[in-house]
Amino acid sequence: MKIYTLHKKQNLPISIDQAWEFLSSPVNLKTITPDYMSFDILSGADRPMYPGQIIQYIVTPILGIKTKWVTEITHVKDKQYFVDEQRFGPYALWHHKHFIKAINGGVEMEDIIDYKVPFGILGQMIHPMLVKPKLEEIFKYRQEKLVELFGNYN
Repeated sequence: MKIYTLHKKQNLPISIDQAWEFLSSPVNLKTITPDYMSFDILSGADRPMYPGQIIQYIVTPILGIKTKWVTEITHVKDKQYFVDEQRFGPYALWHHKHFIKAINGGVEMEDIIDYKVPFGILGQMIHPMLVKPKLEEIFKYRQEKLVELFGNYN
């Protein structure tokens, strides 16, 4: 059983309050997801984030295949971090930690995702050719979109 980790950091010239307000609102996930993924929230995004919150999405991650994705917000520490875990969806495991902290002139955002692809050895074989590049592309889009929305940190 191979578990992969994706680790990304980004600095933005905004306050902790601005960062938390944007990042902790599930409806903003659509804004920072590439359009081709046809990301749609089905339910669960009608309240501010809280532990135990279940959010259901439809997403088209690969080859035009629509996939239902259900996540649970398992941990929330106001203006510091939150964790979402997949309960149903395309991964055998998905555990995504989102951290924010104040830095000089802005905030540092950090994402740490531990994930496992399905289909055993076959999944491990396609990971470097399909899954990892797709995740890198999605997070690159997110970084660019956040700069577009909030400006570049200098």
